[in-house]
Amino acid sequence: MRWAKPFRSLYLQVLLGMLAGMALGHVAPHAGALLKPLSDGFVGLVRMMIAPIVFCTIVSGITSLANGKAVGRTIFQALALFYSLTAVALALGLVTAFVLRPGAGMHIDVHHLDASVLAQYVKRAQPQGLVAFALGVVPETMLGAFDKGEVLPVLLLSLLFGFSLNAYPNAARPVLALVDGIAQTLFRILAMIMRLAPLGAFGAMAFTVGRFGIRSVGSLGMLVGSLYVACLLFIALVLAPLARLHGFALWRLLRYVREELLIVLATSSTEPVLPRLIAKLEALGCEKGVVGLVLPAGYSFNLDGTAIYLTLASVFIAQACDVPLSATQIATMLAVMLVTSKGAAGVSGSGLVALVATLTVLPDLPVAGVALLVGVDRFMSEARALTSVISNACAVIFVSMWEGACDRTRLAQMLGSATREGAGAVKDRAKDPASDTPGP
Repeated sequence: MRWAKPFRSLYLQVLLGMLAGMALGHVAPHAGALLKPLSDGFVGLVRMMIAPIVFCTIVSGITSLANGKAVGRTIFQALALFYSLTAVALALGLVTAFVLRPGAGMHIDVHHLDASVLAQYVKRAQPQGLVAFALGVVPETMLGAFDKGEVLPVLLLSLLFGFSLNAYPNAARPVLALVDGIAQTLFRILAMIMRLAPLGAFGAMAFTVGRFGIRSVGSLGMLVGSLYVACLLFIALVLAPLARLHGFALWRLLRYVREELLIVLATSSTEPVLPRLIAKLEALGCEKGVVGLVLPAGYSFNLDGTAIYLTLASVFIAQACDVPLSATQIATMLAVMLVTSKGAAGVSGSGLVALVATLTVLPDLPVAGVALLVGVDRFMSEARALTSVISNACAVIFVSMWEGACDRTRLAQMLGSATREGAGAVKDRAKDPASDTPGP
């Protein structure tokens, strides 16, 4: 039946799931608040797939690159881009906080704040030096790299595995065939899991509205509004001009990945869309090797939404608690945040962990002030996640172009198709493992 065809779109299904969840949370708040396991279960299923998919993608990508120099050059360019974008994001968050002054006039006495609500975040945010961070990337065992689902240990193991296969190309052929076969199987499993995305979105929105109320969806205060303004400015004033400079329109890319953005919005997490983004960016014409290296690394080193949040939230706490900040203190804060903004997982709550880690090493700002943010952090995590995933998608295309590893004709065709005909046509043309996932 023709009338039923639009409902096959994953984009529409997720949107309907979100609306249904909001309605249930409003009508039956207690029942809605109990549905969070639906969202947690969906995110957990996708997270289960991330480590093996990243491993197979990076290994296949490295073997497709010409030599080790190409890999090193790609990683260097990606990290340079990540840190440049992070610096701009930190500065933008700082400027937004001083212009909009979301914490001005609150006059909070930090001694009256309930710091006990920060216990779980303080425990996760124990400060560690550069050496400890580097050693933490090395897994205890080879299989241990997949144990916790963290991207960086898997990235290290994948690089070693890929370089080893490149050293013995003849012996590596059957191994590569096995890796490719496993990757195709994993993407088929992912396609089945993604059919549950509307259910996960339903549970997430039912919990959010049931727990915090329907009004919280529209108006969450000056701080939350300031974060959304800063994130929109970063996308419009930084990413959009960079995209135009590289020959494509950002809004066309956003339309192309709209399914993924809607899932991020519903779950407040970037993790569920990582495997699909890998496949979609390859379908755009970016070479597998560059996508496999840049995108997973970006999930740990290019969290621009979190960077904006860190400066904005820190200045908010200073304003709310009447703590003046000098130019030297602000410069120190920015330097610390260049480090603490890296390595945070793209999941809800990671922003608070990064903020606690930052304030722990900054004696001028009270860590107890973070308690002011706990109640609304769930809503701010959506803006952080959306900004970071958009930034990482752009970063992959930028680095691919710098490396001459992007088919610009295919990029223009795919983004044009996503605009004129809908992403269903894109899916039909995309000869990649994602073609089995539900299309828009």
